Amino acid sequence: MNEQVLFIVWRESVEAILVVGIAYAWLKQSEARVGLRYLWLGVLGGLVLAGLMGVGLMSAGSFLQGQAQEVFQAAMVLIACALILQMVVWMRAHGRTLKADMQQGLAESVADSRYWGIALLVAIAVAREGSETIVFLYGMGMAQLQAGGITGFVLSAAIGFGLALITFWVLQLGTRVFSWKLFFRITEILLLLLAASLFVSGLERLIGFGALPAGPDPLWDTSAWLDDGSGLGGILASFAGYRAWPPFAVVVGYAVYWIVVLGLLSWQNHRAPSRHTSHRVGVEQT
Repeated sequence: MNEQVLFIVWRESVEAILVVGIAYAWLKQSEARVGLRYLWLGVLGGLVLAGLMGVGLMSAGSFLQGQAQEVFQAAMVLIACALILQMVVWMRAHGRTLKADMQQGLAESVADSRYWGIALLVAIAVAREGSETIVFLYGMGMAQLQAGGITGFVLSAAIGFGLALITFWVLQLGTRVFSWKLFFRITEILLLLLAASLFVSGLERLIGFGALPAGPDPLWDTSAWLDDGSGLGGILASFAGYRAWPPFAVVVGYAVYWIVVLGLLSWQNHRAPSRHTSHRVGVEQT
């Protein structure tokens, strides 16, 4: 579980740092250095908004009792899974133009002397990444926190953020060995696997309080070859949703998850050529 926390904080922090880094570099080299104070104001505002969401989630979780709390936690796990899928699809669609789009928005704000627009742009980006991280961590870590694993949880999050700073610094060097494109491609695969793990966890919670019939349970037993409690099996369980004793409902749900994922990615790949073509036509007409 701590490995999941470290990975999520690392990946989300890199995205947030990337957005802030793009804005900082553009403002510093332009004639609008006065916008830097609004940049940091936006960072602060985004962190405050994300923090308020975290407080709200914690308050809601502690307010609910019994089965209502179990339903809430299962819902948060499934929402975290859906957010990961949304993030992967969004980055595939906008990752290539993220820097150009941000710089255009900054230039328009500076040209109109709307420096508060810079603060808002950065605040939204930071709040988005921060709130997604909070949802992910809540969905994954509530059971661990209740079991007294707060120290490992916080330490993993801190290490993940530190690794994000190091990753950003390395990628800014512009090496051909490990580029931004390669980084997003590798982490995209890991995120899809992690979302599958969260989906399996959510299904197991639904089965646990009777909201979903388990069917034949277990459908098979592969613990003699690959136990899901330790070693390689434990890693696959945490990052890919592997189960040595899966119930029928989990197996079916896991298959449906990957059918949906492959369908989304295929649909997006078919949309990409037409989107680029329409963009070129618009440029030519202009």
